[in-house]
Parts: sequence; C-alpha cells; structure tokens
Amino acid sequence: MRRARFAHVWRALRHRNYRLFFAGQGISLIGTWVTRFAIPYQAYQLSKSAFVLGLVAFCAQIPTALIAPFAGVLVDRWDRHRTIVVTQVFAALQSFALAAFALTGTMTIATLIVLGAIQGVINAFDMPARQSFVRQMVDDRADLPNAIALNSSLVTLGRMLGPVVAATLVHLVGIGWCYAIDGLSYIAVVGSLLAMRVTRQPPRARKQGSSVMSELADGFRYTFGHSTIAPLLVALAVSSTFGGAYASLLPAYTAQWLRDTNPDALGILMGCAGLGALIGVLYLAARTSSAGLERVTALCGFSLGAGLILLRFAPHLYIACPIMLFVGGALVVQWAATNTLVQSLADEAMLGRTLSILAVTFFSGTPLGAIIVGSIASGLGPETAFALAGTACLLGQAAAFRWNQRARSRTTS
Repeated sequence: MRRARFAHVWRALRHRNYRLFFAGQGISLIGTWVTRFAIPYQAYQLSKSAFVLGLVAFCAQIPTALIAPFAGVLVDRWDRHRTIVVTQVFAALQSFALAAFALTGTMTIATLIVLGAIQGVINAFDMPARQSFVRQMVDDRADLPNAIALNSSLVTLGRMLGPVVAATLVHLVGIGWCYAIDGLSYIAVVGSLLAMRVTRQPPRARKQGSSVMSELADGFRYTFGHSTIAPLLVALAVSSTFGGAYASLLPAYTAQWLRDTNPDALGILMGCAGLGALIGVLYLAARTSSAGLERVTALCGFSLGAGLILLRFAPHLYIACPIMLFVGGALVVQWAATNTLVQSLADEAMLGRTLSILAVTFFSGTPLGAIIVGSIASGLGPETAFALAGTACLLGQAAAFRWNQRARSRTTS
C-alpha cells in the first residue's frame, strides 16, 4: 500500500517528454537558486542596506509584471516549445554576464539591478510558455495536477539545495562562481528540451484584425470574470506582496536581528524555507484530484501571515529555522495550488494569457512588497517589518477568503 502511494506521487513521470523536462529542470533550478542566494547576499555586502535589498529585488521582478500580460498574448500565438528553448539560452547568457562582473571584481549595485531587470524580461516570456507547455508534455489530462505539483517540487528542491551549495561556494571559491555554475546548469534544461519529441500545435484561431491589445483585454475579462480564478489571484497577490519579500530581507534579518553575519546562517534559513516548500508540494503531488485546493490556498495564506509575525519573536537562528519551514512552505504551496487550479480551469485558448496574469499577480506583488517592506525595515528594523507584513497577510487573506466563499455560493445557487 505504501509503495503504491509513493508511486502515485510520481505518476506524471510516465510521460517521456515530461521525464526529460523534469530531469533537465531539476539540475537547472539548483543553479537558479544558487544565483538567487548570491544576488541579495552580494547586494548586502556591497551596500549594507535593507532598502537596497528591496530595490534590487524590485528591479529584478518588476519587468516581469509589466511585460508578462503582453508576453502571454504572444505565447498563445507562438510555438511554446521553441519559446522555452530561446528563453533558457538567454537566461544562461545573463548568468554568465553576472559571473564575468563578479569574477573580475567590477560588480556594482547598478550592475546587479540592470542584469536583474534583463532576467525579469526573460522570465516574462518564459513563465507563461513553460507553465502552459506542461499540457503538451502530459498526454493524460488526469496527470496534469500531478505534473504541476512535481514542477513545484523541483523549484522547492532547488530552493532548498541551492542556498547550501551557494554558501559553500562563497566560502571555497567566491561568489562569482555561483553565477558561473548557474549558467552552466542551463545546458541540462536546453538539452532536455531539444531531446523531446513534440507535436507542433496548429496556430490558434484569432479574430480577423485582432491586435495584441484587444486579445490582452479579452484575457483580462476572461480571467477576472471567472468566479473561481479571480479570488484566487487576489489572494495570491496579497501573499506575494506582503509575504514574498521575505527572501530579500533575510540577509538584513540574519545580520541585524539574529546578529549572525556568517553566510552559512543565511543559507540555513533559506534552506529551511525550501524544505518546508518541498514537503508542501509533495503533499500536493500525492493528492489525486484538485478538489479542496481552494481551502488549501486560504490555509496557506493565513499560515504565511502567522509565520512572518512569529519571526519578530525569534531570538535565535534555531528558533527562526522551524518558523521558516512554515513561511517557505505556505507561500510556495499557495502558489502551486493556485497554479494547479488555474491550469485545470482555464480554457486552452486563454491559457497563455491567464497564466501571464497569474505571473503578474505573483511577480508584481513581490517587488512592490520588497520596496514597501524594505523601507519599513530600514526605519524600524527587519523583524518589525516582518511582523507588519504578516499582519497585512492575515487581513488580506481574510477578505480574499470571504470573496471566494461568496463567489462559490453564487455559482452553486
């Protein structure tokens, strides 16, 4: 019985294309999270400012929020497989550029901001293309929720291992090699994509004379007119805005509140967040249907708020670690569950646009929150900023949960 349940968790891997994607992404995402550790760590080393941490995070993610809606329209028009190959190649080049500046000792805050913004543009096209491509890799639609959950497990595994690898690399060879290894890791995912046997989808039928703006408007009307998808996106926006900034503030929180400037301490906290997220998404992968996921997203939103408040009262690293398990797990599971519901509910013709709006919801909230929470941290300290952000999460999730319940009541009546 236990073996059957364990095998059920991995059922999407029976599809060849998805197996290739899973293997390539598994390697690449560790490199991605090595860089996501390295950028805020180096930004804090260069500036010693919590506000600069928020600014760097804002500039890295705001391009995704601004461009993703338009990118979603184009992704619905383009071949998704080819789009992902191109975005991964450009992402590798961006990582090698970071490595060149770091290894030559010419890295500045301005350089981190510019190269982060370039990655944000790449992500605007990559995210909706990669997420919507899952449907083409998984032949059996019943395995789609499992495939989405396994994707999230890869992200969280990279999130857990990446900071540990990065902290070790910083000690042994310096921060520049974090970026270089990330660039090399893209070879795995590009190779897996090129090895796939993909049936090219016919071009999507479009209204004669339709423009990007008119199709974008159609996407917004569809998404925010959907009784289930709309409140889910609002709930995720609250979490990403006030909870998503926690990673950018961790260097300041570790140094100022926990009084530990060792990069290992930061790596441990980020690793704990990743472990919590991995446990959560494996739970999602073990589920056999999408039933009840709306309540899961609400529970995660409330847990995220409570966890951020508790960080204010953690006097030591080893007390903060178990709290980070809940914080990291709640945010990622809410994202993964919302992603699963959106992909399961959205019409195929609207999938790229709906997922791009999902990306905007998540990626615009995080940089905005980084600026807000970073400003609070500069004046009141990172621990107080976490407590206020957690309170905002609780209030926002309560409102979003009420809206969701009313929408479901209207649908069933």
